[in-house]
Amino acid sequence: MNSDGSVPRRASIHRATKETDIRVEWALDGTGQGVIDTGIRFFDHMLELVARHGFFDMTVHAKGDLDIDEHHTVEDVGIVMGQALHQALGTKAGIKRFGFASVPLDETLAQVTVDLSGRPFLVYNVALPDRRIKSFDLGLFEDFFQAFVAHGGLNLHVNLLYGRNSHHIMEAIFKALAKALDQATAPEERLAGTVLSTKGTL
Repeated sequence: MNSDGSVPRRASIHRATKETDIRVEWALDGTGQGVIDTGIRFFDHMLELVARHGFFDMTVHAKGDLDIDEHHTVEDVGIVMGQALHQALGTKAGIKRFGFASVPLDETLAQVTVDLSGRPFLVYNVALPDRRIKSFDLGLFEDFFQAFVAHGGLNLHVNLLYGRNSHHIMEAIFKALAKALDQATAPEERLAGTVLSTKGTL
């Protein structure tokens, strides 16, 4: 419990299968410190953006069967990050629930909209000019987002308005995700500890 009597909004999740071994620690009320090691450097870079621009303290350690393919690692990290977000939010009492960010990077503009509704749904409108960064298949990010949404219980809309460079596109998307999640998870004092729903639950 914090000094003000509030419960720390953090989670620690460990998931091990025959394909991957993943541990995620996520503190929603952080300062943007990310310690990321998935064995996939470009993926690490994207997750570091989530921590830094969302002001989350986040640790992600993953060991996967990268000798076979990167798919299992990317998707399973999405699963565990979703579980960690869900656990850290608890009952979701007092949070803003909705978040939106529009982020530019040079010639690129990406928009991400989040609703922490408990109703998993992904809309992913991203057309990439190049599918790969070095040997990494950027198409795997859609699988990451789908797993994150399914296990985090959120409605996530990812829209690329325009962009020419695939690195810029993915970086703008992950920065927008960070900012949208920062908004959606932020406390709303006017809720006085209730949830932002006419049903009384999320």
